[in-house]
Amino acid sequence: MSAVRWGRGAAGFGRALWPAGPPGLLAEEGALGGSWSRKRSSTASPCEQDRRKDWGHAELLEVLKARVRQLQAEGVAEVPVKRVAKRVTVARAPEAGGAQPPRQAQAGAQGAAATPSSRWAQKLDSDQQLTEKRKQRLEGKLRKRVEKGAWQKQLRLEPRLLSRKLAGQLQHWEQGAPRSPWEEQLAQLLQEAPHRLSSEAAAAPADRGPESRLEGQQQRLLSFFECCLLTGHLPLAHHVLVTHHSKSQQQRLLTLSMYNMVMLGWARQGSFKELTYVFFMLKDAGLAPDLQSYAAALQCMGRLDQDAGTIRRCLKQMAQDGLQLQGLFTAVPLSAEERAELLRAVRKAKPTFTPPRPPVPSPQVNTSPLLREIYAKDPAVSYPRLHLSLKELQGLFQQQLRVEMATTITVESVEKVPLLTKEVLHARKTLAGLRTRWRTALYRELQETKESEAHAAREGRLSLFPYLCLLSEKEVVRMLLQTLQALPAQGESLLFLAHELGLRVFKRKQLRNEVQELEQRYSKYLHLLASDTQVAEPCLPRQHWEALGVPEAPHEQPWPMSVVVQLGKQLAEVLVRAAQMPSSLAAPRSPGTLIPVLYHVYSFRSFRQIGILKPHPAFTQLLETAAERTLTFESTDVPMLCPPLPWTSPHSGAFLLSPTRMMRSVEGSQQHQLLLERCPPAELHGALDALTQLGNCAWRVNGRVLDLVLELFTDKGCPRLGVPAPPSEAPRPPEGRQAPKRCLLPEVSPAEKAEMRRELARRLKVAREMQSLRADALYRLSLAQHLRHRVFWLPHNMDFRGRTYPCSPHFNHLGSDLARALLEFAQGRPLGPHGLNWLKIHLVNLTGLKKRESLQARRDYADELMEDILDSADRPMTGRKWWMEADEPWQALACCMEVARAVRAPDPTAYVSHFPVHQDGSCNGLQHYAALGRDSVGAASVNLLPSDLPQDVYSEVAAQVEVFRRQDAEQGVQVAQVLEGFISRKVVKQTVMTVVYGVTRYGGRLQIEKRLREIHDFPQDFVWEASHYLVRQVFNSLQEMFSGTRSIQRWLTESARLISHTGSAVEWVTPLGIPIIQPYHRDSKVMIKGGLQSLTFSSSVDTSQKPNTLKQKNGFPPNFIHSLDSSHMMLTALHCYRKGLTFVSVHDCFWTHAADVAVMNQVCREQFVRLHSQPILHNLSRFLIERFCSDPRTSKSIWVSRLMDTLLSVPKTGTFNLEQVKHSTYFFS
Repeated sequence: MSAVRWGRGAAGFGRALWPAGPPGLLAEEGALGGSWSRKRSSTASPCEQDRRKDWGHAELLEVLKARVRQLQAEGVAEVPVKRVAKRVTVARAPEAGGAQPPRQAQAGAQGAAATPSSRWAQKLDSDQQLTEKRKQRLEGKLRKRVEKGAWQKQLRLEPRLLSRKLAGQLQHWEQGAPRSPWEEQLAQLLQEAPHRLSSEAAAAPADRGPESRLEGQQQRLLSFFECCLLTGHLPLAHHVLVTHHSKSQQQRLLTLSMYNMVMLGWARQGSFKELTYVFFMLKDAGLAPDLQSYAAALQCMGRLDQDAGTIRRCLKQMAQDGLQLQGLFTAVPLSAEERAELLRAVRKAKPTFTPPRPPVPSPQVNTSPLLREIYAKDPAVSYPRLHLSLKELQGLFQQQLRVEMATTITVESVEKVPLLTKEVLHARKTLAGLRTRWRTALYRELQETKESEAHAAREGRLSLFPYLCLLSEKEVVRMLLQTLQALPAQGESLLFLAHELGLRVFKRKQLRNEVQELEQRYSKYLHLLASDTQVAEPCLPRQHWEALGVPEAPHEQPWPMSVVVQLGKQLAEVLVRAAQMPSSLAAPRSPGTLIPVLYHVYSFRSFRQIGILKPHPAFTQLLETAAERTLTFESTDVPMLCPPLPWTSPHSGAFLLSPTRMMRSVEGSQQHQLLLERCPPAELHGALDALTQLGNCAWRVNGRVLDLVLELFTDKGCPRLGVPAPPSEAPRPPEGRQAPKRCLLPEVSPAEKAEMRRELARRLKVAREMQSLRADALYRLSLAQHLRHRVFWLPHNMDFRGRTYPCSPHFNHLGSDLARALLEFAQGRPLGPHGLNWLKIHLVNLTGLKKRESLQARRDYADELMEDILDSADRPMTGRKWWMEADEPWQALACCMEVARAVRAPDPTAYVSHFPVHQDGSCNGLQHYAALGRDSVGAASVNLLPSDLPQDVYSEVAAQVEVFRRQDAEQGVQVAQVLEGFISRKVVKQTVMTVVYGVTRYGGRLQIEKRLREIHDFPQDFVWEASHYLVRQVFNSLQEMFSGTRSIQRWLTESARLISHTGSAVEWVTPLGIPIIQPYHRDSKVMIKGGLQSLTFSSSVDTSQKPNTLKQKNGFPPNFIHSLDSSHMMLTALHCYRKGLTFVSVHDCFWTHAADVAVMNQVCREQFVRLHSQPILHNLSRFLIERFCSDPRTSKSIWVSRLMDTLLSVPKTGTFNLEQVKHSTYFFS
């Protein structure tokens, strides 16, 4: 065989590596057909074959090297991410002296005595494997540079238009581009009137643009385009836009905002040809350009320095479309650089044009009569200031800034420190080694996943590729390793994990980076709060922040729930594939193969089969042995180290860099946010300022209480005191006759097997609950320890009813008795003449005793117990432990310590107290109902009327139930006889409290059943029957005692039922102007297929679904009352702030310093009277009539007619005089 022939063979190999498609693109793996003719027969001698083989190998390697150099020079080849195949097959046409076709080659190889070509093929394989590593290293370096260029070669930019006329124009202009610049084409194209192409297109929504109507696939498209622009994948966004536009069914999903978003991306790059392509598609879809469309076109012209004639024609067309030139600078959100380029283009056509100055917003004032005093200018008003200097606050700001820029914070765990034995050190070393491997594996899996998703996107599908590019691979890997570390031993639902991971990506991608500008403005803002600075005139924090001219933060569109879950599921699967460990960790004698760290299993929970990701027991044991003492939290899940930003809009406030919504809602729901966005800004001032005031309260940790709790926590816990026990105290699986393995024995009866299964399930349930409680306490106590000796703040937002909550979920004052006892005000206040008395009253309130006694009797009782109080303060764990018998033991202990310090102070009136004193409403929901209905009987039962002693509605209901029980017992009702002596305040309290908030008889029965099971003497065989009997009697008692309340409830329920039947969700506006809508719709099933398992979840916030009538009508009464109690709380907060008080709340429980309790009580009563002096029910009726009954198109509907009749029949009110509330000592006490 000649050398020339071998040269042709090597050259043929080089040609085969060249792509069959467009020049410069390497063919994809597996795309090459045929086979390299390794088995072809040869007549050359073995010696000649060896010589030729060596030469051929050398030339082959030279060809490969030349090809790599060529790729480096061109920088456009697509290098596969996945491993190169071990064997390369090439299809070549048969030629003279060349290789035979594959089938002939195989036939020629048969019967050959010697197989030197086979040996040559093996040697070639060996050489290929040697060169493969070098090639892969080069490919790795080339990949990032090559990938983008290869993409742009594959992505389609030219649109496929459905209109023949427009398609012809586009083709003509493209062919005549040198004589017809793209700028002129655009100017002519703008003159084309929008048109519809078919009846199908005509059926599409006429406006197409309002994002309020984006549902399902449209939301997904919009978020996809947004992420493409954020991650620099504009050609991909354009490609997907073209793909969807070219198909009439998919084109219906596209909205004007989507076209504008892609146009703006091209405008920023100065790519006029591509921008014109989008304009063609926009016209082809029958849409008219708006201000944003023209702003993109003119901005691009400005960047390219185009001639004035084209710009002039563009401006003329814009005017003909009824759009104002000034609107480009006032109504379109632009950056400074974009604004400059736009102005540059406009001045080419109109040299004298001066853009309108940004309108100086005239101070908008809320006109609500309830807030008139709050916003009245009064130079004498003195708003409270912090106890920290400007320099201290600026230092705290820098600390918080570092935390938010890092996105996470790591704190030391408070778990007991293990001894550093050899076993512990070895486990930690093993974990460190595994994590190093996992990082490498996760990087590789992420790259392969991105390549797979990128391939799907290149086909025009909505893939996860841009979402995966939002965070750096380093950030994603760190997040996944944190997830693996925090996974509980019993595993976690895959759906839950997917949701959490998706949300974490969404929250982190929103991080804004305007640090320098923020730092300057925040420093000026601190002059209002610092103890050593002054401002020109007193004002609220929001007013001061707005006066600084701070621009509005861009509003972020939420992702659809399906995107969040699908992204999180993809990341969870990456973690499952990458996290592996040696099998020797599970079985020391096993071979050193790799096994998964996470297993996907199915389990039944609440009668449903769900998929669970569960860590391998060997990995769990390794974590326990290593006993690492760190916990990692998201920066938005921990308290802030500086005062939060004031709330200025529904999406601007709280954290420095991490956007937070004013109204929290189910992820994926937009209806609440859209209502708030449409609401006039001044209408929301009351809510914005109340949230800001609550967040501005500075806190610190009660160190003495924390030390005692940690002592119990690191030992064996104390469930009686709310300190969860460690997992070692959890119940173990049954042993002996109840052991689970006995279920397999044939002699065990079915009944015994069922009992064994129930017992095992019960123990597992208890173990899971203990694990959950332990983890919750661990997070809270670890954060408390981390924040010890620091001042911190708890930013607030609210739910859809207006109820406020701290943003930090793990450590706040809304938690249990233990959580509340760990917190105290960072700023102290001298007790004054009455402060010590209020501390004593508060202590007795915490014990749960003397609820029916006067305030004076409670003070006297505290004096009688002073010896026990001081003993509890001095020797909490070794003394008489009186505090442990209280209803709220940890808060009682903290109060004992505060009383002890005060009474031992040289001058108790001068003692500076940091302790928060609480004042609780007396069944606050019933208080609002009694005030709405002016119900004198109900008002007396819930302390709206002045009295010498407090009324206890729970005791009164229990007494009424006892009357009914006695009557039934006399008539021989067995369950009534069994209940003798067991009806108490505690049994009925929870049901009475929650009836006003919509609890059903079924829910009330469960509450009473739980209380009865806690009574050891009660015969457990009668629990079910007794709970049924009691819940019926409780409802009957409330019907007699609160007749006005029940009539209002029925009116609200019926109104909501009829509104739901008209096809709408119930809406209303709170007395403070907050728009409310109930997010209850019929469930829509969402399925995400593929991967470990198909995930199916229900969404009740899909506004395209009909309202859920049952939830709408049952939810309206309690939600309406919640909106009233939140309005009362906000009014109290704002007036307390105006008086210089520190104020926080836990819904209907108000907190302040002991010295200020009397002032707070006065404000609380006054604002309740002012709130209910408004015609609340008549205002609600008018609003609902206007909202649901004023549309002429639906006025003939039978449901609308019934609704109108119902709304006009507002329940009549009684004769109760609201002014009496101002003199009721026990209204809040």
